[in-house]
Amino acid sequence: MDVFYAYTYSTAAWFGIQAVPLIITPRLIITTLSVEARKPTVLEEYLCRSLAFTLLTLAVVTILLTGTIPLSSSLSESEIIADPSDPKAPYAVPTLTVTAAFHAVTAFYSYMQYTRNGQIGFALSEIGSGILASMGCWCLVFGTEKGRISKRTGADKRTSGWPFKNEESDKKKGKKRL
Repeated sequence: MDVFYAYTYSTAAWFGIQAVPLIITPRLIITTLSVEARKPTVLEEYLCRSLAFTLLTLAVVTILLTGTIPLSSSLSESEIIADPSDPKAPYAVPTLTVTAAFHAVTAFYSYMQYTRNGQIGFALSEIGSGILASMGCWCLVFGTEKGRISKRTGADKRTSGWPFKNEESDKKKGKKRL
């Protein structure tokens, strides 16, 4: 499985994991995360469920816009690549950028809440969103363009010898090392 697909499915699953308790038991979530014990208001329950439905919608939109689930009726043998010129997934890179930024902001906010309140729910949110933000940034940096692969050697042409030297390549080229 490609890292891009793993990120897309993990993002959708994380949104789903966060949404299900908010739909089923908003009172439990509100009571657990409240500083003092009190009965949640109707507005708080409504906002919890609205957030849950928004998270589920965002999960579906992420899956569809990245091209993970093809929207065309014809099947093809080629893979969906996160390339802006790919007609099968023209919104893959922008969706990847937005979701990675969302995960980064959520991880930062959860960290701030955890350091302020010390509740484990915020720490779990920080860890999950932080992992997904890292995966999303990795996909943005390394997965959005094709490498310049040499047809003769199969190596990426963009690599250099800094900070580590490629001794095998230097031996083949006859370069002397200091």
